Amino acid sequence: MKAEIRKLVTIVEEVSSEMGRPIDPPTRRAAAVAVIRNPFAGTYVENLEPLMEIGEELGGLLGERAVAALGIEGAAAESYGKAAAVGENGELEHAAAILHPRLGAPLRKVLGKGAALVPSSKKRCGLGGVLDVPLGHKDAAYVRSHFDGMEVRINDAPRADEIMVAIVVTDSGRPLPRVGGLTVDEIKGEDGLR
Repeated sequence: MKAEIRKLVTIVEEVSSEMGRPIDPPTRRAAAVAVIRNPFAGTYVENLEPLMEIGEELGGLLGERAVAALGIEGAAAESYGKAAAVGENGELEHAAAILHPRLGAPLRKVLGKGAALVPSSKKRCGLGGVLDVPLGHKDAAYVRSHFDGMEVRINDAPRADEIMVAIVVTDSGRPLPRVGGLTVDEIKGEDGLR
């Protein structure tokens, strides 16, 4: 099943100062969001395969849009995350079907790698609901400097029969990280952890 997209939104956040200290180069995060029709709104269905197919489609589309918004090659991306919000006539499993079985592979293809799990969240909300997209380093889960998140909100989504799907990609970790953990230059990127 092909996604019926009502709206695509891309947001870039750039932080050039934190606590009065300059961040050079600035840290940047890009969210690419699709607002789609939920084909199963208001009904229970056992087989969610069509939503899994939509997740696969959106993984590549939104990944490409986020990387392009940062103006970098996919391999230069450092962190990623995904989230979905179903409107009031949907169920959380609709968001799970989009996010989990197949969205990750095309996203990783855009980024050239991605050994670590893609952090995710899902929720039900009304118009203007906020998605908090969790972030982690794409190749090593233990890189604490990249434990982060990005808030995404679209004023007219999701409608009752829609799903809002977001992918966030970064070109760096948090500004001024100093809580220890594995550093970027220590990453092996083999097991998704270190």
